[in-house]
Amino acid sequence: LGLCVSRASASVLNLNCCLVLLPMCRVLLAFLRGSQKVSTVLRMQQKTRRLLDKSKTFHVMCGVTICIFSVLHVAAHLVNALNFSENYSEDFLALNAANYRGEDPRKLLFATVPGLTGVVMVLVLFLMCTASTYAIRVSNYDIFWYTHNLFFVFYMLLMLHVSGGVLKYQTNLEEHPPGCFNPNKTLRENTTVPKTFEETFPDYTTEPFPEDLSVPEPFVQNNFMRICSEEPKFQSHFPETWFWISGPLCLYCVERLYRYIRSNKPVTITSVISHPSNVLEVRMVKGDFKARPGQYVILHCPRVSALESHPFTLTM
Repeated sequence: LGLCVSRASASVLNLNCCLVLLPMCRVLLAFLRGSQKVSTVLRMQQKTRRLLDKSKTFHVMCGVTICIFSVLHVAAHLVNALNFSENYSEDFLALNAANYRGEDPRKLLFATVPGLTGVVMVLVLFLMCTASTYAIRVSNYDIFWYTHNLFFVFYMLLMLHVSGGVLKYQTNLEEHPPGCFNPNKTLRENTTVPKTFEETFPDYTTEPFPEDLSVPEPFVQNNFMRICSEEPKFQSHFPETWFWISGPLCLYCVERLYRYIRSNKPVTITSVISHPSNVLEVRMVKGDFKARPGQYVILHCPRVSALESHPFTLTM
């Protein structure tokens, strides 16, 4: 059950880690919002613009979902580590994450690549979430901005996290169907027949049971048995996380590079006017700059902060 919960929560995390980056592609959203002006259906145009205007809310909801399912994912893996240690079995060594029965579960959490990267990701996510609260953003925006840029570290660790191969699948189901009977192994080890063999055998099994072996009655059904032709073989699942996050991550990186190149063009401030109610009007000129009233620009002052930027609305 722990493996099922961890796998299901991981799928939700993959989806939200993919979607959380899209609202931050501001140039792409501005292009999509501006392209709606050619729409012939005014109502559809307004609905689309309202959806795009909610991009920040969508980003926050994806972040909250990531936090919730990260807690569920970590809790499931804590149970998994305990189960691997207490229920260690030598029957299927390839499936055991532990090395021996009773191994300290903390070794699985802190001495393996999936465990160590998972712990660091939890710490990074905790810093990003706490620094995103309204109180911290208002009191010290730099803390919010610097910690939020740790998402690059989070995504790199996420790529490494799935490389451990804890979850595995069987590759030779035809040669070794689940619950099949290995007569040589059974006779050699003189083991007790599992109760699972008393279940009804599937219809696709057509290999007759060897006549020279004495078979207990529960094993026989219509003179056919599921016979193992070889030992089970297991292989780790191919990581799927890269499939979800590589596209949005590359898109965001390209846009971040484009915004950096565009921001290096010089800006000339022509006038600064103070209006009532603490409204400040700044008039500036920038080459090859086109905008319409209602849009916003990201204002960056390197002498104030090397990384901090703030959005301001254009009125003209």
